[in-house]
Amino acid sequence: MRESGVIRTRRDGDVLAVTLDRPDRRNALTPDALADLERVVTDADAPVAFLSGAGSAFCAGADLGVVRGLRGDPDAADAFARRGQRTMNAIEDSDSVVVAGVDGPARGGGVELVLACDVAVAAPNASFAETGARIGLFGAWGGTRRLPLAVGATAARDLSFSARTIDAAEARDLGLVTRVVDDPRTVAHDIAENDPAALSELGTLLRDTTDRAASDDAEAAAFARLLAEPE
Repeated sequence: MRESGVIRTRRDGDVLAVTLDRPDRRNALTPDALADLERVVTDADAPVAFLSGAGSAFCAGADLGVVRGLRGDPDAADAFARRGQRTMNAIEDSDSVVVAGVDGPARGGGVELVLACDVAVAAPNASFAETGARIGLFGAWGGTRRLPLAVGATAARDLSFSARTIDAAEARDLGLVTRVVDDPRTVAHDIAENDPAALSELGTLLRDTTDRAASDDAEAAAFARLLAEPE
């Protein structure tokens, strides 16, 4: 087992279990946690990495204490958006097949984590919401590009504008996750039974990174504009 800030890892055969381990804050992500997660997925040496959250939540997204501290400082807001983008891009570019196992709520940046993974599966008690619009923000870690790719443009607008919460079954129906299973870990282990070289090649070919740089630039700039004025 390896500890990396609030990111805990454990090798289980051909699966690297990666756990967001900050249950008292619903696994909310700080800049340091994002940097640790980037290092873990970049250095992953297993054919499959399984990403989950400790406690009752998958991930509450960005730590709101950090976000509140960005008010009035657009440069810091831009830097925070780009920190998150680098982490999500590292997940998308990982040599491992990254499987998200959502057991409990995924909110805001937690949904962006799901979107960055190669495969996302949900336990029956999972729920999802892009909640940024409720607090005058939006997910700026690549979600504005990845969400329409996953669920289609119309559903992406609905989820983003309404900030409504959807359950596991609706997330599956929309395409945000592929399956609802009692134990998401089993999906990661099933994938790991396949040929590692084939998994690596397929991962490179199946990921859509079209226009990622331009989308990231636009996201970070818009996020910084929303935080430019102090409260």
